[in-house]
Amino acid sequence: MNRRTFLKRLFGSFITMFGLSGGTYYYARELEPNMLDIHNVNIESSKITNTFENYKILQFSDTHLGFHYTLNQLEELVSKINQQNPDIVVFTGDLIDNPRTYTATQRLITLLDQIQTKDGKYWIYGNHDHGGYGTDILKDIFDQSGFELLQNGHRQINKNGDIINIIGVDDVLLGQPDINQALEKADQNYLTILLAHEPDFADVVQDYPVDIQLSGHSHGGQVQLPFIGYIYTPHLAEKYVEGYYAVGSRPLQLFVSRGIGTTRLPYRFFCKPEITVYHLKQI
Repeated sequence: MNRRTFLKRLFGSFITMFGLSGGTYYYARELEPNMLDIHNVNIESSKITNTFENYKILQFSDTHLGFHYTLNQLEELVSKINQQNPDIVVFTGDLIDNPRTYTATQRLITLLDQIQTKDGKYWIYGNHDHGGYGTDILKDIFDQSGFELLQNGHRQINKNGDIINIIGVDDVLLGQPDINQALEKADQNYLTILLAHEPDFADVVQDYPVDIQLSGHSHGGQVQLPFIGYIYTPHLAEKYVEGYYAVGSRPLQLFVSRGIGTTRLPYRFFCKPEITVYHLKQI
């Protein structure tokens, strides 16, 4: 971290502590974490065919159940996801904040199972998902919920002979990501969308035949301040924090979600939770 960044974050942290101890505390803890944004984003590519024009991919990420995010909130989220009528749903990691202490119930499985799509539900591991016995716990939850794990693997979405590739890599921080394995047998002539929890992995991905990367992990910083921006983001979400980035010369289209829940501190400030609906568009 350079001196300018350090001073910015030090000053921002001081203001945050002062502000959250005053009149903004209630808003940042009780109100904004429940102000879900639904973003509609167009993804344009020459690889998108007539069959996939206006195809809808919904991404949600980083619920962090157990850390100030409840099953009642998840139930509301599932309802809002289904209202979007997505063709596929992708979850980009960190379902549970601490799998070692969180007791997964049948209600959790039932709620995830209620997410409705036309062409499937897919997920990848985040760093929190691998903690303790989380690797097996999370896989069992998602298996029973009708989600397919893309752990260094891919799935072809085939509609009348037209195809898009949905690929996923294991968590970069605590897993064993292998993008070569994920791309194996995936035809590069078709649109290829990568699910990768950590957004800064895009600097690696840009050298591979991937058109789009969807990530989470950053939470958008959770707390952003006017004229300062975000104060802190986790490792491998320091370069790409939220929204759209064009990475590399091709370029790789990277989209980073602010996610749903919170972690470490139960606040969101100028950084609302979000789900994103991507609409595929021909060029």
